[in-house]
Amino acid sequence: MPKKFPPEFKRDVVAVARRRTVPLDEVAADFDVAESTLRRWMRQADIDDGRKDGLTSAEQSEIVQLRRDKRRLEQENEILRRAAAYFAKDALPK
Repeated sequence: MPKKFPPEFKRDVVAVARRRTVPLDEVAADFDVAESTLRRWMRQADIDDGRKDGLTSAEQSEIVQLRRDKRRLEQENEILRRAAAYFAKDALPK
C-alpha cells in the first residue's frame, strides 16, 4: 500500500521542486519520495493552481465521495427492495 503524505508535505516538496535549483531526482531523493510521485504531485499542483486544465484535488475528492454515497444508497435500496419482497409474499392471500 502506498504511503500517505500530508497535503502540507506535498505542497512544500512541490514548492522546492518548482524552484529548479536542483534536479527533480535529487529533490525526490532528499524528501524520500519516488521521482514519478513528485512529477504526479507537480502535475496535480499545476491543475489545482489553474495553470493546466483538469480535475482539481477538491473535485476529485468530491467525485470519490459521491461514488461512495451512490454505492451505499444502491446497497440500501437493494436491502429495502428485498425486504419489501419478503414481507409482500407473506401478505399474499393463500
